Amino acid sequence: MNVLASRLKGKFTLDPLTVKQFKRFRSIKRGFYSAVVLGVMIVMSFGAELLVNSRALVVSYQGELFFPTYGDIIPGRTFGLDYDYETDYRDLDGLLQERGGDDWVLMPVVPYDALENDLQPGVYPPYAPSLASGHYLGTDSTGRDVLARLIYGFRIAFAFSFLLLLCNYLIGIAVGCAMGFWGGLFDLIFQRVIEIWNLVPTLYVIMIVASIVVPTFWTLAAVMVLLGWTAMTWNMRTSTYKEKSREYVLAARALGASNPRMIGSHVIPNTISVIVTFIPFSIAGGITLLTALDYLGFGLPPPTPSWGELLSQGTSHLGSPWIVYSVVIAIGLVLVMVNYIGEAIREAFDPKKFTYYE
Repeated sequence: MNVLASRLKGKFTLDPLTVKQFKRFRSIKRGFYSAVVLGVMIVMSFGAELLVNSRALVVSYQGELFFPTYGDIIPGRTFGLDYDYETDYRDLDGLLQERGGDDWVLMPVVPYDALENDLQPGVYPPYAPSLASGHYLGTDSTGRDVLARLIYGFRIAFAFSFLLLLCNYLIGIAVGCAMGFWGGLFDLIFQRVIEIWNLVPTLYVIMIVASIVVPTFWTLAAVMVLLGWTAMTWNMRTSTYKEKSREYVLAARALGASNPRMIGSHVIPNTISVIVTFIPFSIAGGITLLTALDYLGFGLPPPTPSWGELLSQGTSHLGSPWIVYSVVIAIGLVLVMVNYIGEAIREAFDPKKFTYYE
């Protein structure tokens, strides 16, 4: 038993260099705390229905508990109301409070959905921020809650940028390593292919696609991956050319190691600093790209929650400044945090330990 425990401990023990790099990352406070805050935001956004939703979290009615948030539609008659469509839980909450008794409703912090139009009689939206109404950042031009659309838009933007990152890195690392490792005619052919591919105007391609089909999350992701994998390829090609001439790779070749083993065990692990350093900036680029496309009208179709669509509404309704202020501050904070994280990672993985930080 002790032998097994020691083996497992040895297997899952971090490399001393990795521990040292993580300590260096933690020592850069603004990058480390930005990573913590952004990580909390990402986790909370993927459980956004528990914070921002028109459905109740819990309903206690006649001694029975209901959990509508992630469940099926519950008709109003279940709670003694006179309709068969889905319960309006905000109205139910007010009704049960008026009645008194043991029945109660627990609503999310923001009791509105990102797609819900909350229209007030006699007044045209957008509505200003109000604590009484629960629209803490106001509404947009169709009466939808701005805070709800910011949170759900952040989730979509991050998922989009992460998908781009994953696909671009898989293609870029594979092709770039192959170009740098084998070189010769293979490298020459792919250089010309990439140079030609980089001349394709991305925005024009998206405009053409948007004119043919309604762009969706997967359509936009496919187009951007198709046109965006070349940047990582060049970086990996250069790093692989440098690493394959190192003594440890030549020694592995002399000992009879296969090409896949040399690439997987020696080349890629020693280019990890290049791979990791570009991750935060790639995520920021993906968020900015989707926001720009939505702002120009070539992104996700309405009524999908989108920062770009909110920004477009804000610039069209300058008399309602809470719209544009909210989205600009949100985008600015996220991009600043990602930039700080990228700087900290670059410093932590810098083999020369060169730094601008005190």
